[in-house]
Amino acid sequence: MPSSRPWVRVEDILENALAILEYTQGMELADYLSDRKTRDACERCLSRISEAAVKLGPFAEEAFPQHGWRGIRDIGNILRHEYDQVETVNIWDVITINLPPLIRDIEIALANRDISEV
Repeated sequence: MPSSRPWVRVEDILENALAILEYTQGMELADYLSDRKTRDACERCLSRISEAAVKLGPFAEEAFPQHGWRGIRDIGNILRHEYDQVETVNIWDVITINLPPLIRDIEIALANRDISEV
């Protein structure tokens, strides 16, 4: 069921995405691969992002159509149920390629939203 407070869910996505970038700041792929705590923390944040995206329902596609919401939603299930098949390099790609534009677009949308939408 879609959230009755979609912007709160959007803020949840932003908070977790920013945490991931904080955790991985200054890292290269080799650093990430060798740091289990950081990998675990990032995967937990990605699970939260996924769950918030599920709760957003169609609002996500309406507000941010340029992002792959099916993949964002699916990553949580993959991390929870197919964790033994997760390719860590693919998670690194999500972090370094997909998250920065999502963060940018959410920050812009939050800055420009009508206060009555909160």
